[in-house]
Order: sequence, then structure tokens, then C-alpha cells
Amino acid sequence: MLAASAAFAQAQQPIKIGFMATFSGPVSVPGQEMYDGFMLAVEERGGKLGGVPVEILKEDDQFKPEVASQIVTKLIERENVPVIAGVVGSNVMMAVAKPITDKGVFLVGLNSGPSPLAGASCSPNLFVASWQNDNISEVVGQYANDKGYKNVVLMTANFQGGKDVLGGFKRYYKGKILDEIYTPLNQLDFSAELTQLTSKKPDAVFAFYPGSLAITFVRQYQLAGLLKTTPLLSSGILEIPTIAALKDSALGAFGGSFWGPDTDNPVNRKFVEQFESKYKHIPSTWAAQGYDGALLLDSAIAKVKGNLADKDAFRAALKQADFKSVRGSFKFNNNHFPILDMSMYEVIKDAKGRYTVRTVATPMKDHQDAYHNLCPMT
Repeated sequence: MLAASAAFAQAQQPIKIGFMATFSGPVSVPGQEMYDGFMLAVEERGGKLGGVPVEILKEDDQFKPEVASQIVTKLIERENVPVIAGVVGSNVMMAVAKPITDKGVFLVGLNSGPSPLAGASCSPNLFVASWQNDNISEVVGQYANDKGYKNVVLMTANFQGGKDVLGGFKRYYKGKILDEIYTPLNQLDFSAELTQLTSKKPDAVFAFYPGSLAITFVRQYQLAGLLKTTPLLSSGILEIPTIAALKDSALGAFGGSFWGPDTDNPVNRKFVEQFESKYKHIPSTWAAQGYDGALLLDSAIAKVKGNLADKDAFRAALKQADFKSVRGSFKFNNNHFPILDMSMYEVIKDAKGRYTVRTVATPMKDHQDAYHNLCPMT
């Protein structure tokens, strides 16, 4: 009897889950949104995942790889966490993925999906519940083909992330690229570049700018009158917080993603309703990714009955991804990155006068990332 009571008490000990994201500085919004979505799922389940109490250890990596590395050491060596979730930036993900997974700790990525980790550097203990970085621009390239845009101008900030996004677009776009314009990361005035692209008379413009640069660029694009004459296509910049700041300046712009608030399935309708009720605004894709990540863990922890010490069983349970996603169906590829339907969204005002997006097309069904064949896992 005493042994049974002790076993029951031990089974009820909370599972510690490290949640590491960026919660300060200019890239804090994605981290907070991811955390809010994740915690919404935990709270809906009474503080449990898989029927087992969980303790979420929230950590701010400050978007700095060196800070993230220190946090990882603390979470693994001092807190003995079996799982770390989160990670906003690819710079952080590339710094921490191997140290985490080599220690036998599971990493559930909720945003960043760098190409090396989808390919040759994939890991059995890494599961990315969001998307591979190239996906959100590949779908825009396909959409440009479908719309019959015969020539485009590409614009981005001159850094590796911008070049990667443009690379994804070019992988699928079959038309003519009139120009590729790269601007310094600290540049805030795009008037010269906008005049330059206007003179080329493209059928459309594909642009990517990170953080606050996105707001500056889109606002100047609209003020130049280009939104009325030249469709603006983008990836990763027309998030709900961004368009809420841009307001009418973003109306009519298009972006690619795996999910939108109007994604029509029961899980998503409940998620959007509950999120809006709790946080008083429309959820972003970052929030949806966080919510899905919690649902993934919920399903896997339930399958192993809370015994995460059985790493092989827990890994198999994560790979199975036996849960209903906000995006509809969810399945992992051989590299533990999701196979996705990728859609295009237009910025609109909803019936309540709020700025949001609506689905206009789904150019890619069951889309696999470009690097999975380089991953040795089967």
C-alpha cells in the first residue's frame, strides 16, 4: 500500500519543461505570442499536458546565442528538464540545437526552422512544430506563378535571413526577376529604392523586412501609391501585431503562411475564440505555433503516461503527432519538420473593424521542405 502511494505521488510530480524564447528587445513580440499560445493550451488542461502536471520554466534568451547557451546549460544541468520548447531566432536555434539534443534532451521548436537542421544536421531529438524557414516564401513564389505575374522586383534587407527568404521565393517562381534590391539593415528611408522599382514597372514586388523595418517599409510603399498599382507580396511581415500598427497602410498586401485566423476547423475556431477572450486581440501565427506545440507535447506525454525517461517511446510518440492541429491535419516528415498546406493571405478589416488577414488561396498542399532528402533519418 505504501509502495503504491509512493508511486502515485511520484507520478504526480510535475514534468519540468523549459520554455526559452525572446521576451525583451525588438524581437520580443513573437516570443510573447508563442508563450501565450502555449500557455493557453496548458491552462485549458488545468496546468497539465498528457494528463500530468507540468511546470513551465520561462527563460528570455534576449535574441542572443551566448545568452541562450547559458540558459540551456542551466535548464539541463540544474533543472534536469527533459524538454525545451520555443526559440524565436535562427541565430539562437543554430547555437543551441546540437547542445540540447546531444544531451538527450528533446527540443520542440515553435518558430525557427533553419535549413541545416532540416537537412544534413537533422536530429532524432529535434521536432519543429512550426515550419521550415523557406516555406513561407516558396508559397509566395508559387502564388506569383498562379497569378500570372511575368516579372517581379525583389527587395530585402542585406542580411542572411533576407537572402534566404528571397531564395525560397526564387526556388518556385518561374517568371523574370527584373531586379534584386538589398538595403542596409539600418536603413529607414526607402524612397530611392521605391522610385527605382517604379521605373521598372514590375507586375508585382516581393519584399521581406524584419521587425520594425517591416512597418517602415510597408508604410512607405503605401504612401508612394504602389499598393494601388503594384501588388505587394511578402513573407513573415504581415503578422497581426504588425498590421495592427500599420492599419490602412497594409490593406491589400499579401503574405504567405501555413495558417490564418480564418482557418476553418473546430480546433482553430476554439483556439481563436479562447485566445481573443483571454488576451483581447486576434492571435498571430506565432501564437498558433505555440498552441500547436503544446498540443504536440500533450499527445506525446499522454502516450508514454508521463514517463519521459523512456526516450525511445517518447520520441516515437512525438513523431506520431497524434493530435488535432489548429491548421487541420499535422504530420512530420522524415526530418521531424511538418508537411504543410501553405496558403496566401490578404490584409483586410473584419466586421468589427479590426485589421486581420483572410485566406485567398492555398497554392501548396502537403508541401515538403527542400532539405528533407538531405536528412539521414527515415
